[in-house]
Amino acid sequence: MNDNTFQLVDHLEELRKRIIVTLCAFVVSLVTAFIFVDKIYVFLVRDLPSKLAILGPSDILWVYLKIASVFAIAVTIPIAAYQIWLFVRPALDAKERKITLAYIPALFLLFLLGICFGYFILFPLVLQFLVALAGDLFEMFYTTEKYFQFMMQMTLPFGFLFEIPVVIMFLTSLGILNPYALQKSRKYAYFILIIISILITPPDFLSDVLVIIPLILLYECSVILSKFVYKRAKAKSVRSDLSNDIA
Repeated sequence: MNDNTFQLVDHLEELRKRIIVTLCAFVVSLVTAFIFVDKIYVFLVRDLPSKLAILGPSDILWVYLKIASVFAIAVTIPIAAYQIWLFVRPALDAKERKITLAYIPALFLLFLLGICFGYFILFPLVLQFLVALAGDLFEMFYTTEKYFQFMMQMTLPFGFLFEIPVVIMFLTSLGILNPYALQKSRKYAYFILIIISILITPPDFLSDVLVIIPLILLYECSVILSKFVYKRAKAKSVRSDLSNDIA
C-alpha cells in the first residue's frame, strides 16, 4: 500500500469512530428519554380537555418513540457537531479550530429555541384555527397518533430551520459565503423558504403564512449576522496586514 491508501484507511477509520460515538450518544439519549417519556407525555397533553384516543395497542408505543426521539435528537446535536469538529480538526488551522468550536453550543441552543417556537407559539395558533374552522359542523376526535404527528410537523422542522443563522455565520467566518452573495440570492432564498413552509405545514393558508414569516425573518437575521462576521473578519485582516507592514 502507498501513503495515500494508508491515509484513506485512517480517514475512514476515524470517520467510523465518530459515527459510532454519535450513534451511541443517540441510543443512550433515546433510552434515557424513554424512561421518562410518560411524564413528558403528560406535560405535552396537559391543556387538552380530554384524554387522547388510540386505535390500536401499538399506537402509544410509536408516540412514545417519537417523543423520545425528539429529545434524543436535541441531546445528540451538540455531540454530533463536536464529533464532526474532531474529524475535520486536523485539516484546520488554529484560527479555524477556534471559530468552528465556538458554534457548537449555538447549534444546540438554536435547536431548542426552534422547538420552543414551534410548540409554544405556532402549534397552538394553528390548532386553535383548525378547531375554530371545524366549528359546530364536525365532532373533533383526537387520536394520539394524529395529534402528535401534527405536533411534530409543527415543531421539529423549526429545530433544524433555526440553525440557519449559525450555519451561515459559520460559512461566512470560513470565507465560503459573504453577505453580498446572500443579498443577491435573496429572491431565490425566499422561493425555497416558501416551498419549505408549504411542505412542512398543514394545507391551509394561515399555517403557511405563520411559517413563512419567521423563516424570512431568520434569513434576514442571517444576512445581518453574516455582515457582522464578514466586516469583523475584514477588519482583523486589515490590522494583520498593517502589523506585517510595520514589522
